[in-house]
Amino acid sequence: MPDINYIDVFFSLQAFQEEELRGKSAVIIDVLRASSSITTAIHNGAKKVIPVADMSDAMKIATTMDNKDYLLCGEKDGSKIEGYHLGNSPAEYTRDAVRNKTLIFNTTNGTKAIKKASLANEVYVGTFLNQQSILNALKEHDDEVVLICSGWQGRLSIEDTLFAGSLLHSISGGHLPDSAKDGAKVAFGLFEKYGHDLEGAISKSDHAKRLAELVPNGDITFCCKVNEFDVLPGMRDGILKDLNG
Repeated sequence: MPDINYIDVFFSLQAFQEEELRGKSAVIIDVLRASSSITTAIHNGAKKVIPVADMSDAMKIATTMDNKDYLLCGEKDGSKIEGYHLGNSPAEYTRDAVRNKTLIFNTTNGTKAIKKASLANEVYVGTFLNQQSILNALKEHDDEVVLICSGWQGRLSIEDTLFAGSLLHSISGGHLPDSAKDGAKVAFGLFEKYGHDLEGAISKSDHAKRLAELVPNGDITFCCKVNEFDVLPGMRDGILKDLNG
């Protein structure tokens, strides 16, 4: 298990530079909704997920593949991108839709954070749905760990920070030492205050309010489920696969 004093939290993808992750491991968190959709897709049999930073990169990769093998997936500002097969609702990533497919995934915050973390020793994608898988993976680490909240437009988002706090709460046994890093203290404190009612806190968040007219009914409830799936999306050569598989 990593030393709790060597776990830091970044509150948006703009809060760090790529070089800061060299020699460390990273957990990318985008509860609403990229982490939740990626985790659901892998659980439902997607062969692999290729995260990209923008639509241009997505199209370049798509042109190298057979039409039957891939799906273009993701959103811009919460809405499905025109011409894409799937948006960013976990409900879309059913077994029938994604089984044995390669997903080319592009979102406003989450996939950009994944790409930006490419220099890390390990990059995992985490959310409440696969919390225990993330904790199990971190038990094997003795390097520094950074919990990267994707946030929204450079700002803190309560749902991502709550998940970071839930990991810290579990790792520390509910007792964060005074020597912990400032970011860890903020995330831990937020979880202590609101962790008893994740859905209540997240449904009142700024991001949930922004998405209210765009997100299908049930998405927020689903994204707040804890330990729904035993999958560990992790990066290998630019591709996310289930490292538990």
